[in-house]
Amino acid sequence: MTIEPRPLALVTGASSGIGLALARCCAEDGHDLIIAADEPEIEQVAFALRSLGGAVTAVQADLATEAGVEALLAALAGRPVDALLANAGRGLGHAFLDQDFSAIRHVVDTNVTGTLRLLHAVGQQMRARGSGRILLTGSIAGFMPGSYQAVYNGSKAFIDSFSHALRDELKDSGVTVTCLMPGPTETRFFERAGMLDTSVGQAAKDDPADVARTGYAAMKAGDGDVVSGVKNKLQAAMAHVTPAPVLAAMHRRMAEPKEEG
Repeated sequence: MTIEPRPLALVTGASSGIGLALARCCAEDGHDLIIAADEPEIEQVAFALRSLGGAVTAVQADLATEAGVEALLAALAGRPVDALLANAGRGLGHAFLDQDFSAIRHVVDTNVTGTLRLLHAVGQQMRARGSGRILLTGSIAGFMPGSYQAVYNGSKAFIDSFSHALRDELKDSGVTVTCLMPGPTETRFFERAGMLDTSVGQAAKDDPADVARTGYAAMKAGDGDVVSGVKNKLQAAMAHVTPAPVLAAMHRRMAEPKEEG
């Protein structure tokens, strides 16, 4: 009797927040996992997820670097990826000209360059097999000029747009591409981005488990995109019909540090 291997899911940014919740969704749905993050906590997460019955490999790597992406790809050891959930991302608050450029570069290299490098490698393998699912974590922030969060919002605008372009290119390939676009979520994002002194940083936020379940269901259904949460859906709809200067002013009120306001 031949035992069919479990499908493999690769989840980045999986040490906490939405990424951890997505990894749990995959494990509960019968996947083996390769999970990645740039923090040592990823090993503890792997230990916990193994209790759900599948094999779990943890990779601690900085996906803003080429070496980090290559280390993650090497961990596949030639095994095909059935689902790629590219969730790794970094934020950065405060005014653009006041930010350290190395921090700016790290946001771009994590959210855009590293994500593209991983997608390029895994996507080619999926296309060659004629099957696979890709979930990209974008953001409703990509719909708004992000005053006091300009680089992050710009990076998410790229991901939101890119996901639809890649989906169209792969429409006849057997590979689906889905973009999850959450709003503010209760994760370590705002702490890491230096935004705890802002209105959005101090406001109530969505549950990452709810956001992940919404994204995972959309990926399984092969949907093109999904905005999680009713409030976020309304905000996204308004962004499409609101002039950019108005959106930028609205975002300033949410993201400007209180001591600068």
